[in-house]
Amino acid sequence: MTQLDIDALKSTLKDRAPGPFHLAELYGADWDQFYIGDKVKIGHAFLNAVRAGKLPGVIDTGTKKGGGRLYLWKPKGLYGNPGGL
Repeated sequence: MTQLDIDALKSTLKDRAPGPFHLAELYGADWDQFYIGDKVKIGHAFLNAVRAGKLPGVIDTGTKKGGGRLYLWKPKGLYGNPGGL
């Protein structure tokens, strides 16, 4: 995942309400245009970026539900999260 991709996702997250989400929700309608193999690659790159701390405030819940891996958006200052954007 390039820095441009990460920056675009951070921008989308800033406007998002705190709570759980799937990666497809951040991409919006564009997500449906990807081939399944590309979705898998993007999803893996996103998970790696989250685990590496490149998206502060995004937490991998470690669960899959209703459309893929579930993440949690907890921006800075909410729920005692010291990280965040």
